[in-house]
Amino acid sequence: MDAGSTPVRGWPSLVFAASMSLFVVLFITFALLLIAADVLYINWQAVLTVMTSGFIGHALWMSLWTSAITVALSVLFAIPMGYVLSRYRFPGHLIVDSLVDLPIVFPPIVVGLTLLVFFTQTPIGRWVERMGVEFVFQPKGIVLCQFVVSASFAIRAAKSTFDEVDRRLENVALTLGCTQWGSFLRVSLPLAKNGIIAGAILTWARAFGLFGPLMIFVGSFRGRTEVLSTTVFLEQSVGHLEQALAVALLLVAVALMCLVTIRLVGGRSVRL
Repeated sequence: MDAGSTPVRGWPSLVFAASMSLFVVLFITFALLLIAADVLYINWQAVLTVMTSGFIGHALWMSLWTSAITVALSVLFAIPMGYVLSRYRFPGHLIVDSLVDLPIVFPPIVVGLTLLVFFTQTPIGRWVERMGVEFVFQPKGIVLCQFVVSASFAIRAAKSTFDEVDRRLENVALTLGCTQWGSFLRVSLPLAKNGIIAGAILTWARAFGLFGPLMIFVGSFRGRTEVLSTTVFLEQSVGHLEQALAVALLLVAVALMCLVTIRLVGGRSVRL
């Protein structure tokens, strides 16, 4: 067979493709069945109650603006941190690289407990609170929880993307008269754009649905620190299962719309 010819696809190839595709079908079918179960269980009166509730509207707005700020802060840190971890080796590099991934692997509820202890039991944390920068049981605490839990996704995505950028292109830019800043802004950053956008999407998805740390660090006070994820818990805890499911479906719908919007704005080449 010539090197450029198409390989013969017989029954073994078809069986192989079908076997692999079976897992895709099973996974997608299970996910759709879960969503269908929620849709069939709730009644439209519950949906109407959710859509017209001022408290839930406030929780939606709180979820949107806090997660948006979290994404902006995460990308602000992810770009320089990802570049440094990708391009430079320094004493303790392995430890720093591991610490970046730490929030990904430990339970998110630990973040809320740790932040609460820091700001209420340590001199530095109490001093910050006394200076008027209050986080405990405040909306700013929502952003802080989201940032600590989800920023690692943006940093890791940026680092992986910069790893794939050919350093020779940066060196060529330097030999042509670019400064280090110029090489970074004109070569490295544009080539890493799609990976950074993908990291931002992952960060947003993690921040938007965050629950555990918020209940410990900021609580869920209606009209103040309630977000959609905590609304689901509060409604379910008082027996309003239909309203909880309606909010859960609203979470799914808003997440899907935001993901599609980000893909359209960032380009169809972005993949998670």
